[in-house]
Amino acid sequence: MAVRAEAGQRAGSRGTAPTVSDPSRVRNAVLVGPSGSGKTTLVEALLAHTGEIPRAGTVLDGTTVCDHDPAAVRQQRSVALSVAPLFHADTKINLIDTPGYGDFVGELRAGLRAADAALFVVPANAGREGPVDPTIVAQWEECAAVGMPRAVVVARCDNPRADIEATIAACQEAFGNGVAPLYLPLRDGETLTGLYGLLSQTPAGQAPPGAEDARATLIEGIIEQSEDETLMDRYLGGEDIEVATLIDDLETAVARGTFHPVIPVCAASGTGLDALLEVMVGGFPSPLEHPLPGVTRIDGAEHPPLAADPQGPLAAEVVRTSADAYVGRVSLVRVFSGTLRPESIVHVSGHPTGIPTQRTGEADGHDADEKLAHVYGPLGATLREVDACIAGDICALTKLGSAETGDTVSAADHPLLLSCWNLPEPLLPVAITARTRGDEDAMVKTLAKIVAADPTLRLERNQETHQTVLWCMGEAHADVVLSRLRSGGAEVDTEPVRVPLRTSLAKPAKVTGRHVKQSGGHGQYAVCHVEFEPLPRGSGIEFVDKIFGGAVPNQFIPSVEKGIRAQADRGLTDDHHPVVDFRARLVDGKAHSVDSSDAAFQTAGALALREAAQACGLVTLEPYDEVSIRVPDEHLGSVLGDLSGRRGRVMGTDIAGHGRTLVRAEVPSIELLRYAVDLRALTAGAATFTRRFARYDVAPG
Repeated sequence: MAVRAEAGQRAGSRGTAPTVSDPSRVRNAVLVGPSGSGKTTLVEALLAHTGEIPRAGTVLDGTTVCDHDPAAVRQQRSVALSVAPLFHADTKINLIDTPGYGDFVGELRAGLRAADAALFVVPANAGREGPVDPTIVAQWEECAAVGMPRAVVVARCDNPRADIEATIAACQEAFGNGVAPLYLPLRDGETLTGLYGLLSQTPAGQAPPGAEDARATLIEGIIEQSEDETLMDRYLGGEDIEVATLIDDLETAVARGTFHPVIPVCAASGTGLDALLEVMVGGFPSPLEHPLPGVTRIDGAEHPPLAADPQGPLAAEVVRTSADAYVGRVSLVRVFSGTLRPESIVHVSGHPTGIPTQRTGEADGHDADEKLAHVYGPLGATLREVDACIAGDICALTKLGSAETGDTVSAADHPLLLSCWNLPEPLLPVAITARTRGDEDAMVKTLAKIVAADPTLRLERNQETHQTVLWCMGEAHADVVLSRLRSGGAEVDTEPVRVPLRTSLAKPAKVTGRHVKQSGGHGQYAVCHVEFEPLPRGSGIEFVDKIFGGAVPNQFIPSVEKGIRAQADRGLTDDHHPVVDFRARLVDGKAHSVDSSDAAFQTAGALALREAAQACGLVTLEPYDEVSIRVPDEHLGSVLGDLSGRRGRVMGTDIAGHGRTLVRAEVPSIELLRYAVDLRALTAGAATFTRRFARYDVAPG
């Protein structure tokens, strides 16, 4: 039975999905590339080419397998990770389509976690537009750091501005050593008609200009990666190395992540699709060859490393979570070890107790045993039932009530916890409010589901400003989150984010707090003389007892302090900003044997602080953040000038490698509310930054 997940779409075709029983027959490839590069269109073409779907849909029509999210259809770009499996040469290839826009980097990181190799998709007009998109270069370096095998697809070769040769050269310059084409384009005029294989030299007699030099460069690159140390000497000696030997060494180097083939592809005509499928099957590693995440027991105790063994201990990870109106929560799962079977009881492990999560900033350990009903093979939004999902494969589970993105699914009698993957901190705050009282419950319930599904979204309920704030990756991310909130039945509005301010005393003063009331019966009597003075920033509130001779009885001295601190928390202005960084020295006072009480001296202490505000004057303090910005050198001047305009103070710069500089600065928090958006615009998406609270300092008048 096939069911349809996401946005309440109903079932497509009926039947069960084909499966594999050997991890060596699985390939997991994530597609990486800028928005609009053609990733989703390429997946659609491969699915149609291998007969997985009857015909290819289009992004413009909203009919593709992978862009099934309503927000993706509306924006005409991917906003969420999606999996589309196909079969080629008795091998199951799980294509993991990821968004190319920077706001959805969390979906990309999840795709990298689920994959064993990466396809970098670069549009064929990139060579004419200048250097390769810097965000893709950064992602390439990220994959290189973990040794992930990569290949480059030059897509959209039917674009009128396509320049395949220039784009290949741009990729070689951007990605560095080990990048070389396996094929060159064959044309009839300006129309791409086929590919010329540099190793096989086919089609015979149709070698395009430059093929001989490109072939020599390719062979030398392959031989450099070969484990046969005699191969280079034989080649330089004039020996004709067999193509089969070269292909074997090529596939080994690709799987090792040291050689990166380039394949031109035209999705519309199908040119290059077979070549790409051959590279994925022959060159990309199987789950048996790719390193697996670290694992511990749920109490943190050591556990032996995992292997992609269907008979091993069950260890799978939720790489994406979504909610569907018909089937409930859908968890997309990569199985690293063991086998997931229907009707089995599994253990769902969250983050270990004591480790703060990015979503809430608090410890979020959770563990629960749950029973699986069915296991599904995902094809975009369509879920097709399968008998099992072995180590190395990807599947979908429904109605795991406690599962969140990043959780580990293991056997109930052998619970495990996989190491977490790194995610960037969301840096764009968006304050939301329910439109009506009736929307409040819907907002709370829907927010809980969205935050559980999206690890790059952080929910904050600010106790000082009384705002509900969603910390997002950018405006596009915020737009998707708000649309999902509204589709969940919660009508919400946005409002300006308020930054919590503080106040402090401007100068020293000695004041009197007097609370004397007599209206018949038991009265109230408390007088305290207090010297106030400002303290350095970050000192907090200091209370000093300088009473001599019992002018204020000992039992009431803490009452004065309590009253001062309570009034400081309530604030002294209409905005109720807390008062900080001052010393209160109790030097004298008066008490009455009958009418004095704890409450009276608390009130007197509060009145003393109010008098101090009149006598000393107040200064407003605003929060400052420490900001670290990693920026390409060509944008350094623009970033430094922009920081100056935001009242920022540059604390230093360091070389960050690869033509980048790390800028450290202190910037008022109020100037950073839209910095995630502004920095992206300022540097064409090439810079990243982090921030953390530094201190409070005097705000300008």
